[in-house]
Amino acid sequence: MQAQTDPTPGVADIHPPRPVAAPRPLLERWFQLRAHGTDVRTELTAGLTTFLTMAYIIFVNPSILGDAGMPKDAVFVATCLIAALGTLIMGLYANYPIALAPGMGLNAYFAYVVVLGMGYTWQVALGAVFISGCLFLLVTLLKLRELIIRGIPHSLRVAITVGIGMFLAIIALKSAGIVAASKATYVTLGNLHQPSVVLAVLGFFTIVVLDRLKVRGAILIGILLATVLSFVFAGNSFVGVFSAPPSIAPTFLALDIRGALAVGVFNVILVFFLVELFDATGTLMGVAKRAGLLGEGKMHRMNRALLADSGAIFAGSLLGTSSTTAYIESASGVQAGGRTGLTAVTVAVLFLACLMISPLAGSVPAYATAPALFFVACLMLRELTELDWEDTTEVIPAAVTALTMPLTYSIANGIAFGFISYAVLKLCTGQARQAHPMVWIIGGIFLFKFIFIGGH
Repeated sequence: MQAQTDPTPGVADIHPPRPVAAPRPLLERWFQLRAHGTDVRTELTAGLTTFLTMAYIIFVNPSILGDAGMPKDAVFVATCLIAALGTLIMGLYANYPIALAPGMGLNAYFAYVVVLGMGYTWQVALGAVFISGCLFLLVTLLKLRELIIRGIPHSLRVAITVGIGMFLAIIALKSAGIVAASKATYVTLGNLHQPSVVLAVLGFFTIVVLDRLKVRGAILIGILLATVLSFVFAGNSFVGVFSAPPSIAPTFLALDIRGALAVGVFNVILVFFLVELFDATGTLMGVAKRAGLLGEGKMHRMNRALLADSGAIFAGSLLGTSSTTAYIESASGVQAGGRTGLTAVTVAVLFLACLMISPLAGSVPAYATAPALFFVACLMLRELTELDWEDTTEVIPAAVTALTMPLTYSIANGIAFGFISYAVLKLCTGQARQAHPMVWIIGGIFLFKFIFIGGH
């Protein structure tokens, strides 16, 4: 007799088992790609875009720090390593599409002011970078960054950026041979018939035109074009492209912290610290805003990003390079769709790959990197539009800051005169209460330094 089927549904029929969700890929889990509206392909493309727009630093940084007597090959390795390390931390720890590398302006201050101008050794200058990195790390951990930033007038923050741009401009024109020394007028027009000048001008216009046409890597292409032509028209020697990375031993752990703690270096440390603070914060906020990563005007992982930044400054001084900072060129990767740390990780891997092109890096002359410096300098001047030109107590200290940097060949002097003049004008116009206590503290420190310690 055949058994009858029980029509009563079982538990399994009433509550069918839910399908087991497939495990999410590692990259999705770590970087939360879907939540940010992106995918692996987009992030990799964005990383390549960012890298191409900032890869010029592997040629420019060794050239600038080499003028300070640092071994260019070792600086090249240090530049690639710290750019890779800092950017990797930014990507994996803070999950932002922001790349780090030795900062433009600070490397020039390191070489041309601290070492060549003040006469300190590059080892002492590295020690100053190390101490400023420790201070930056400390204020980040203690969450004092916002207090300090709020205390610095907006006009002076703008002026520091503009002044550094003007400082870079005069260095670039000098390296290109367009500006030369003169006993009568201090500076004058150089010999425009030299091949180096012609190649620098050609490189500059190439960069501007390609940038206007939105060609990726415009700055890098301009540098490489001037370098290639230098082998034909300027007597430069071609020694190849690829080789094993040079030794980093000449700069690794070569910093002199004891020398940097001398009284005369205090204002150097202060300048490094202040510029690092403004540069990092401004760049991080700017790139995050463009990427749509700001919530109610704030970066939710800002402290992580600043820890990555300050940690890179600390590590960079140990490897043998000037202060590392976030790069505004990261905005190009954001424009290409980058939204997560996977973009930054891609940039880091590409910087590591650059370790194999040291012969090419060593062949790039100063006049080939000068167009990149001058282009960056020109772009930094656009900050002037943010000044309130109707309030002379704001705009005059800003102008003093910006003009003093190139004319005294010192970023430190520009910042010092800016803070002092700001405090004096607010005091003399009955607006002393409008100045934050931080203005009086920093201005007082610089004034004490000028009166009791001396110039520079």
